[in-house]
Amino acid sequence: MAESVYKIIEIVGTSTESWERAAAAAVERAGQSLRDLRVAEVGQLDLQIRDGKVEAYRAKLKVSFKYEAD
Repeated sequence: MAESVYKIIEIVGTSTESWERAAAAAVERAGQSLRDLRVAEVGQLDLQIRDGKVEAYRAKLKVSFKYEAD
């Protein structure tokens, strides 16, 4: 079996609905420009608040994908 190398980047997704939707939005968007996504690890969850109410959910993820040299 050939050895593989994976690159890890950090991305943030947002949603007005939930943290789960924020994380899914981040992965869906990353998948549009990165190939062969492998694992997403949620590192942090937070909220944007306006006038004492939740305005948006935010999920910070580390996403790995297969590294391919040029």
